[in-house]
Amino acid sequence: EEEELENSYSQVGLEPGEQFQERYSVQEELGKGRYGVVHKVKDLQSGIIAAAKFVRCVKKQDRVKVQEEINIMNNLRHPKLLQIIAAFENPKDIIMIMEYISGGELFERVVAEDFMLTERDCVLFMRQICQGVRYMHNSCIVHLDLKPENIMCHKSSSHKIKIVDFGLARRLQTNIPVRVLYGTPEFVPPEIINYDPIGVTSDMWSVGVICYVLLSGLSPFMGDTDAETFVNITRVDYDFDDEMFNTISEDAKEFISSLLVKKKEERLTADECLRHSWLTHCDTTVGCVKLSTDKLKKFIIRRKWQKTKNAIVAVGRMTALSETGCHSSDSS
Repeated sequence: EEEELENSYSQVGLEPGEQFQERYSVQEELGKGRYGVVHKVKDLQSGIIAAAKFVRCVKKQDRVKVQEEINIMNNLRHPKLLQIIAAFENPKDIIMIMEYISGGELFERVVAEDFMLTERDCVLFMRQICQGVRYMHNSCIVHLDLKPENIMCHKSSSHKIKIVDFGLARRLQTNIPVRVLYGTPEFVPPEIINYDPIGVTSDMWSVGVICYVLLSGLSPFMGDTDAETFVNITRVDYDFDDEMFNTISEDAKEFISSLLVKKKEERLTADECLRHSWLTHCDTTVGCVKLSTDKLKKFIIRRKWQKTKNAIVAVGRMTALSETGCHSSDSS
């Protein structure tokens, strides 16, 4: 499972837009976002189904951004990361052809009527997330938008996951500090709010939040406003007091606590996570007790509502962490 996909896909460069018309037939819309629209497409020669992301490129800067995303994805050939297959350039957009993932969002899958979620399932999912993240980090790439919506199931009947959406990902270079002003409020680490330099372990904070939510359906730092959420994050103000954690192992809580650490240098790396006792001993010690997903269902509904309101907010003007100084705004 851990094998690299070096030989499966060749390096993707921009091809002329007319070739897209010749090679693919466009089918139904799969979704849309701040960038444009995604359609299901069929490769006319092989019959393979793929996903085509049509990214609007009005300004030159838009093209540069998409090219950077393609370059990053060219370096992420791993089974737990969404794969890019081809890319085409038109006067007004760039079309990115990617693997078609049919299973939907992981969180949607685990709350379905026919799924019984246990702590052991959570271990299997978190292990795969950490495998994908480890590969990214070994390639000096940081995702910067790890959240439940970006963890997808390969097929609706399988436990295999894929990490998607590398639109905010950055390549890190030694000794060049990188600061960013974006992210999704509930999942951003303290260093982004404080506009301090980020590192690969900035992603690991988000992995800790995802794990907390998956096990309990609760969001550890969620406040009534973004400003309140940011205060909770910078204070690392969370606990395991809710009854949802009564059946969760101490190992799991210790795993989360090792990620939700203010100083990024002190958080577990993805590699260390994969060696943590919670992810390694699951077959013998982790419980198969059915976890209630009622709160997780509420979490998903709230996230969906928020998504329609504003997808990603710039946290730049929020660093004051005051009610008056914090306004959400689309970052792209």
